[in-house]
Amino acid sequence: MQSRFQALRLYPRVNTQLKFKFDFPTQPRTKYSILPNLIPNRQFHSTHNTKSEFNSREGFERDEFIGSVADPGEREVFRRDPNDETALEIQNLLKIRRDSSVSGIERALQLCKLSLTDDLVLNVLKRHRSDWKPAYVFFNWASRCGIESGYSPGCGVHNEILDILGRMRRFHEMTQLFDEMSKRKGLVNERTFGVFLNRYAAAHKIEEAVGIFYKRRELGFELDLIAFQTLLMSLCRYKHVEMAEFLLHSKKNEFPPDIRSMNIILNGWCVLGSLREAKRFWNDIVRSKCKPDKFTYGIFINSLTKAGKLSTAVKLFQAMWEKGCKPDVAICNCIIDALCFKKRIPEALEVFREMNERDCQPDVATYNSLIKHLCKIQRFKKVYKLLDEMEQKGCLPNARTYVYFLKSTKSPEEVPGILERMERNGCRMNSDSYNLILKLYMDWDCEEKLKSTLDEMERNGMGPDQRTYTVIIHGLYDKGRIEDALSYFKQMTSMGMVPEPRTMLLVNAMNIKLKEEREAEPEGKGLGNNADSTRSSSRRGKKKKKKSAL
Repeated sequence: MQSRFQALRLYPRVNTQLKFKFDFPTQPRTKYSILPNLIPNRQFHSTHNTKSEFNSREGFERDEFIGSVADPGEREVFRRDPNDETALEIQNLLKIRRDSSVSGIERALQLCKLSLTDDLVLNVLKRHRSDWKPAYVFFNWASRCGIESGYSPGCGVHNEILDILGRMRRFHEMTQLFDEMSKRKGLVNERTFGVFLNRYAAAHKIEEAVGIFYKRRELGFELDLIAFQTLLMSLCRYKHVEMAEFLLHSKKNEFPPDIRSMNIILNGWCVLGSLREAKRFWNDIVRSKCKPDKFTYGIFINSLTKAGKLSTAVKLFQAMWEKGCKPDVAICNCIIDALCFKKRIPEALEVFREMNERDCQPDVATYNSLIKHLCKIQRFKKVYKLLDEMEQKGCLPNARTYVYFLKSTKSPEEVPGILERMERNGCRMNSDSYNLILKLYMDWDCEEKLKSTLDEMERNGMGPDQRTYTVIIHGLYDKGRIEDALSYFKQMTSMGMVPEPRTMLLVNAMNIKLKEEREAEPEGKGLGNNADSTRSSSRRGKKKKKKSAL
């Protein structure tokens, strides 16, 4: 049968694994954030440096690499970061010696006679973002070993290990390291505070987040409005909007509210999904001395669409045009996505047409909203037309664009064609895209491709992460392979990852099932009976198969 994605296969099918050496900023699914525009750019706004060495192709050398995702047997020459080779070897060493003592790991690292640089250390750390123990051991070794060789980790390396520790809730080690950084000049910067604010807020440690904000003064940093707005953003990002609003009002003498601060709180209520609170705060803004700007309108329109008040949102959107307050592309994207979600695609295409006529240039998120919903109703002719239009206008598709194609695939044979076009446009993959492909291969029962994708993901320093293990554990359970699923769960927890609640429920159910079957075994049957019991468990697991969520 001819593939529905035949149009994507424009070039001979070469090894597509090198296409998985990708990295790109993840785009929200349906949230069109305008907050990055609210505050002047500072390093501490994000805990991920999108301009790291992994995004640069400069200085790459030609190397050979065995691909594994689409055609595991082929070889392909590609351009890769020269640090990757060394970082991969260190990664493998840390993995093999994971259960060794710290002193044993450090001795093994010492024998490697590495030439340490910030780029190399960062490369290794970023490969262990979901596995804090080897990352911390390597960082401590590099810090001590560097004294002899003249290498001293910079602020970027320190901020990266802080972020890893914070992500895994290792706040004791995080605070200890911060105290050491504070004693040395030049190691603490704005991003350091940003890491702490985000990680404390994510762990619901509000007092600690406010405390680290006021610690700026002790370390010679100014307590200015921009820093305060970053604190508000971190709190709102992790659903502590009420506390953020309280701080906004209680600190108004110290940090006089402006429209940017008000927009952060309004956006927080919007993201929280509370239209009632969003309306209340919208009215507060209107009554205040702060004049609403287009970001204020955009946030409130977004809140209305999320609450299902699409007609009201469209009226406010049209009123903006009439009042001469020109909506920006983020606001247009919000309306288009909401119309598509309500299956009012002709109206969404009309807004898309008006954007072009009114000199509001669509961006990749605009096209992604249309492509996502057109793929769902299988209007692939229109999808390809939009894809071609993107390429012609220089608005190159990102990985999320191709995710919608991948989600529409029906067989493993359709995947390589999509990846080839992805590579052609220079699009880089991240862990989310890897996890989707793992999910597809799991559903299709392609064990060889599943394993090779996992290996590839690890080689490129993008996992496995919590989502990877969640996909595998639930997928194995669906196929009745309970003991294999529990084995992956053990591996996941040994790396310090916190399972999702649904995964914990599933694991508890699997453990109860295995315990009941072992207790029900007739005495004296030995290992043979245990194997029969496992197969019996597998058959029952298949009968109770559930569909794993993406």
